[in-house]
Amino acid sequence: MEFQSHLSDVIQAYDRGSLEETRLLLASLRSTETASLLESTPPKVRQVVWQLLDEDERNTVLQHLHDDVLVDFLESMDAEQIAAAADNLDTDDFADILHQLPATLSHSVLASLDSSDRARVETVLSYPDDCAGGLMNTDMITVRPRHAVEIVLRYLRLRKDLPATTDALVVVNSRDEYVGMLPIAKLVTSDPSVIVREIMDADAEPFPVDTPDTEVARKFTEYDLISAPVVDADGRLLGRITIDDVVDVIIEDADEAVMARAGLDLEEDTFAPILKTARSRALWLTINLLTAFLAAAVINIFEETIAKVVALAVLMPIVASMGGIAGTQTLTLVIRGIALGQVGRANLAYLLNREFLVAVLNGLLLASLVASVAAIAFQDYLLGGVIALAMVINLMVAAISGSLLPSILTAMRIDPALAGGVVLTTITDVTGFFVFLGLATWAYA
Repeated sequence: MEFQSHLSDVIQAYDRGSLEETRLLLASLRSTETASLLESTPPKVRQVVWQLLDEDERNTVLQHLHDDVLVDFLESMDAEQIAAAADNLDTDDFADILHQLPATLSHSVLASLDSSDRARVETVLSYPDDCAGGLMNTDMITVRPRHAVEIVLRYLRLRKDLPATTDALVVVNSRDEYVGMLPIAKLVTSDPSVIVREIMDADAEPFPVDTPDTEVARKFTEYDLISAPVVDADGRLLGRITIDDVVDVIIEDADEAVMARAGLDLEEDTFAPILKTARSRALWLTINLLTAFLAAAVINIFEETIAKVVALAVLMPIVASMGGIAGTQTLTLVIRGIALGQVGRANLAYLLNREFLVAVLNGLLLASLVASVAAIAFQDYLLGGVIALAMVINLMVAAISGSLLPSILTAMRIDPALAGGVVLTTITDVTGFFVFLGLATWAYA
């Protein structure tokens, strides 16, 4: 509610033409709130608000913007302006911004950086942004296992400040190979004469650089991590991942799951221009239209049967709808299980068998209810039997489809969260109509 109040105040100040008032309102916001405000305003207002921010505020806000909005602002900036943002951002956040730029502009930005900054950014850019290498930050403090605690403390005092989210120092040997972690809490409470090797946590496991971001998020959650080292195939330290980046992954995965069900892009701008929005949504609307034609074609096959028994047209949506809902329940459960690492080849057969039996039990229960209502309403007990059998069959097909689709789509390199709902709906609609109308044709022949 507080953010909505800020948003309302800024828009009202803009409508009054009071730019100085708008600038003062913006100065009272944190960078995350400013980013949310920019994403919550129409394009014309957004551009004015952006111009009212000073350079440091713009550079800090960039890391919090979704891709669609971010690209619009990056297009208005030159290489020097984008390079200046590197001073305000973590290496991984700056690398994410460079991922959004055309290759030529990205090279120009990198050329504008000093050699040390460029080397750090290029290290992160060399890995996909959905793995540990793309999430890591190269800003960290390393110590040797042979150093005494007193020397480490003296070194930290000379630095005066620590990288953000530093809960532990990374211990490496002379070849920069990862050895363990030294928690800050243990460092400041230990005897100054003790050496690092004696108090470090040698059991803290690093992340291989190619670890998927979902696996990183799962382990951070499972082990309550705040930061963790990233190593290459030879065990050499490359960087560290911090909890703030993992939280971003968790939020993005949750948002993607919600948006994908409607065939929408996670990074889609809520206030994007009409033509751009229409173009981005047309693909999935077209796919849904084609699947609807397929279901209509099945219904058309049984046109004569529907003409004889008009009640079939009334009851058809019930069979398809129940199958769709049951299948979606199973599909969502399996996708969530896969994302959490709970479902795999080892236990998929058990889950499939369980969902099948659940579908049979629910099918028998609901089918008897629908059959009774249909028989009484239309004075036709044969019709009740037909719809009951069709419902049970469609629920079983829905359970099987919902259980297997995520694995099948993943093997085909298709995101099950994005395409699973469309494919499942098509299967349950086509199966429901075909089985119900096919049984009716046979029963009333």
